[in-house]
Amino acid sequence: MSTPTRNNRQTLIGFVSSRTGDKSVKVTIPYKIPHPRYKKVINQRSIVHVHDENNETHLGDRVEIMETRPLSRLKRFRFLRIVTLSADAEVAAARAAATPEVEAAPAETEA
Repeated sequence: MSTPTRNNRQTLIGFVSSRTGDKSVKVTIPYKIPHPRYKKVINQRSIVHVHDENNETHLGDRVEIMETRPLSRLKRFRFLRIVTLSADAEVAAARAAATPEVEAAPAETEA
């Protein structure tokens, strides 16, 4: 008997463009397509609502998302991982404030 496997779900990479609420973000996915008649490359983008369970993402982060069952009226994707962190100074300060630094305990010396 074979083990059940998940369907191959679509994964996309985009940028966090908005933090809409608790556990929710908007991700912008840029892509390019040629014009049907003139063949000039046109920049386009899709904006999707994504479920971020632990509120790990910040504005400007490049993230990988995966298609999933409908989680709410608009959310059809969930956050997988952060590909690259945002280079924005304000976001870096917010990220540092959110994660407390743990000081290393002094090493005990044996006498």
